[in-house]
Amino acid sequence: MIQQTNAQLQYPATKKSEQSDDYFGTKVNDPYRWLEDDNSDLTKQWVKEQNTVTNDYLSKIPFRNQVKQRLEALWNYPKYSSPFKKGKYYYFYKNNGLQNQSVLYRQEGLNGVQELFLDPNSLSADGTAALGALSFSKNGKYMAYTVAQSGSDWQTGYIMNTETRQLLTEKIEYIKFSSFAWKGDGGFFYSRYPKPDEKSMLSKQNQFQKVYYHKIGTPQSKDILVFEDNEHPLRYFGAGVTEDDRYLFIQVSEGTSGGEVLFTDLWQAKALEASRDNAPAADATSSYGGAKKAPASKGALKFTVLIEGFDTEPDVIDNSVNKILVKTNDGAPNFKVVLIDPADNRKENWKTVIPEKPEALQSVSTGGGYLFASYLKDAATKVYQYSYGGKLVREITLPGIGTASGFGGELSDKDFFYTFTSFNYPPTIFRYEISTGTSEVFRKTEAKFVPENFETKQVFVTSKDGAKVPVFLTYKKGLQLDGNNPVLLYGYGGFNIAMTPAFSISNVFFMEQGGVYAQVCLRGGSEYGESWHKAGMLQNKQNVFNDLIASAEWLIENKYTNKEKIAVRGGSNGGLLVGAVMTQRPDLFKVAIPQVGVMDMLRFHKFTVGWGWAVEYGNAEKNADDFKNLYGYSPLHNLKKGICYPATLVTTADHDDRVVPAHSFKFAATLQESQGCANPTLIRIDSKAGHGAGKPTSKQIDEATDIWSFVMYNLGMTFKQQ
Repeated sequence: MIQQTNAQLQYPATKKSEQSDDYFGTKVNDPYRWLEDDNSDLTKQWVKEQNTVTNDYLSKIPFRNQVKQRLEALWNYPKYSSPFKKGKYYYFYKNNGLQNQSVLYRQEGLNGVQELFLDPNSLSADGTAALGALSFSKNGKYMAYTVAQSGSDWQTGYIMNTETRQLLTEKIEYIKFSSFAWKGDGGFFYSRYPKPDEKSMLSKQNQFQKVYYHKIGTPQSKDILVFEDNEHPLRYFGAGVTEDDRYLFIQVSEGTSGGEVLFTDLWQAKALEASRDNAPAADATSSYGGAKKAPASKGALKFTVLIEGFDTEPDVIDNSVNKILVKTNDGAPNFKVVLIDPADNRKENWKTVIPEKPEALQSVSTGGGYLFASYLKDAATKVYQYSYGGKLVREITLPGIGTASGFGGELSDKDFFYTFTSFNYPPTIFRYEISTGTSEVFRKTEAKFVPENFETKQVFVTSKDGAKVPVFLTYKKGLQLDGNNPVLLYGYGGFNIAMTPAFSISNVFFMEQGGVYAQVCLRGGSEYGESWHKAGMLQNKQNVFNDLIASAEWLIENKYTNKEKIAVRGGSNGGLLVGAVMTQRPDLFKVAIPQVGVMDMLRFHKFTVGWGWAVEYGNAEKNADDFKNLYGYSPLHNLKKGICYPATLVTTADHDDRVVPAHSFKFAATLQESQGCANPTLIRIDSKAGHGAGKPTSKQIDEATDIWSFVMYNLGMTFKQQ
C-alpha cells in the first residue's frame, strides 16, 4: 500500500501488485491492474476514497458556489432543435432551460399548437435516462426509439404508435451503436449483440454484432436474423435502407476507419414476410462484376459486395434510377460522390457525380430531390446544393464563419430547417426553401449573454514539422496582449472528427471571467480530408501532440499568455491528448483536465469496443512497431516519479462503457504516486453517468462547476461578478 501526500493533500492509500507483461521482449509493469475490475469491493472503496479527497479539495475553493450560481443563470434559457417533418406533423426538441433532458414536441403544420410528444424526464427521477436513436416509419405511423440508462452505450428500444402515443408491447434489447432502418411501416432493420453478462457488461469486450429485422407487432424473439459474420466477431454491422425502400445496405467496419458495403434488393426479397422460424436461410456468397464474395451468413437475405473493404471510407447516400450514390475517398483524399451500378460494380465503371474539391467533403444528404454537400474550408462549413446528376444548383449562403448542420429531408419536401452556430453565435434555426435557395431565420436562441462583447479570430500555427494548424481564439473584446491572460486550450485530434466552431454556454462563462478559449484543429481530424486524418493516426500520432504543443508555444510567443496561465482540456481521444502532452511537456501547462481519456495504450483493445480503435492507434500485442509507438506516448506509461506535473483533475464515470474508467483510475493512481511538487492530482468519478451522451443538465452543471473552479483556482484567477 502506498499513500501520497503533498503540502495540501493526502491521497488514499493505493495497493500495488506484482503484475507485468512481456511485449516483444520488453517487460512492462502494471501494478494497478486490479483497478480494472470495476465490480470489486476494493475498487469501489478506492473510488469512494478518491472522491472524498477531490470533493474536500473542491469545497474549499472560495468562489465555487459563485461559479455554480453563474453557470446556472447562464444555462437557464430555452433551447430548441431544428424541426423535421414526418407525415402531417413537425417534430422538434425543446428544453425550457434547466430540464435534465430535452423534451420531444410536435405540432400540426408550422402554425399548429405545440404538444408534448415524449418526455424522457418522466423515465427516471434523476434525469439519467436519456433518449438515444429515434426513427419514424415511412409514413410516420410508428416511431422507434431507444433509451439509455446512466450514460451507458447499451440501449433498449421501444415502438410507439404516433397517433395514439401508445407504446406497443414489444421491446428491443441488447442494442449498442445501432439505428433503425425502416422498411415501409411494417418493420425495421437494426443491429444488436448477444445478451451480455450483467456483471461484466460495462467492461467486457463486445463481439458478434448481428443485423436483424423486427416486424411490428411481434416479440423480439421472433426477429429475423438478416446478417451475421461469425468468422469476424470484431466487426460492426450497420443497416440502412434507401428512401424508396428498394436497397438494404450493410455497412461493415473493422473499427473506426475503413469500411465495406454489402447490399441486397428488397423488392426481390420474400424472406421478411415469413416468420423467423420459417425464413429460408441463404448463404450470402454471390457477387457482381468480379467483386469478392460476401461473407457466408445464415441470415434470411442474400447479400452482394458493392464496395470491397477496408481501405476506403464509403458512405451510401441514396438510390438514383437503380444506381447507388456513394460518398467515397477512393482515389480522392478529400472525398467525392460517385454513381455505382449494382449490376456491375467494377471501379472502372463508377461515374463521378460530384468531383473532389480542394475543400474536404464532410457529408452528403438528400431532400426535395436534391443533394446537399457539406464541406469544410479551414474548419468552417460551406454547403452546396446539387442535382442528383451532379449539376451545381447553388452555394447556400450562411451567416458567417461557423458550423451549419441539418440539411436534408424527404423527397417530397419543399423546405427543411438547418442550424448555424459559432463560438459567439448561439445556435440559430433557419428555414430553407429548396426551389429558390432562400434562407430565413425561423428561431433564434436567446442566450443570456451579449455576442457583440466577444470576438473570434482564426490563426495558423506552424507545427514541429512545418504543418499549418488552424486555431480558433475567442475572448472578450479589448483583450490586452500582455502575456498574462488565462487560456483554455481544447483539442481532440483523431478518428476523422473535425473541430468546428460551436457555441458553448460553459465556455462563455470562462470568457466572461477574462479567459481565452483556444480550439485547435489538430491533425487526425477531417478538417482537410483523409490526408489530414492519416497524418495524425497510427505511426503519425505524435504529430497530434506536436500540434497542440506548438499552439501553446505560439500563444506564449504572441503575448496571449504564459506557462503559468495555460490549462489544457480534452475528452475521450482528447483525454489521451491531454495525458500525452502533460507527460511530454509538463512545464508548458499549469492545469490539465483529461476527461474520460484513453490512458493505457497497451490494453485499450481488451475492453468493450476498444478493439475498434486499433485501426486508429495500432495494437501493442500484435505488432512490435505498434508496441514501440504506443509505449512511447501512452500517458499511463510515461509518467515519471519526481516530475512536477500540472495541477490535474481527471474526470470519468462509473457507467462509461466506451472508454472504461479503468484508464482514468490507473492513470490517476500512477500520477499521484509520481507527482514531484505540490500541484494537486485529483480524480472526479461521477456516478450514474457514462462517456457523455445523454448526461442530464444537472450533472453537466455540476461537472462544469468543478472543472472551472479547479481551472480558475489553479490559474490564479478570481471570480468576477457579472
